[in-house]
Amino acid sequence: MKINYILTITLLFFPMLLSASESTISDEGVAYIASALAVGLSTIAGGIAVGLVGAAAMGAVGEKPEISGKALIFLGLAEGIAIYGLIIAIMILGKVG
Repeated sequence: MKINYILTITLLFFPMLLSASESTISDEGVAYIASALAVGLSTIAGGIAVGLVGAAAMGAVGEKPEISGKALIFLGLAEGIAIYGLIIAIMILGKVG
């Protein structure tokens, strides 16, 4: 399993290593990569959080239906993670333009 991760990372970054000697990375390029990572990783984390919190909330609502309002609040907090990443990306791109 560990060798698969190493092979995947090597294949993803090998073209970047070859082109690094030929060109330089501009500040705009780094800003675009940073904003893409902010949105992408926060969306993945938000999806994981919504999946875990949603499953637990539905199980709790099944036992006690009167706590459905509280369960939706926690689900909304988990969705907020993706929105925070989008806001950070907009702030980063605002500095570039």
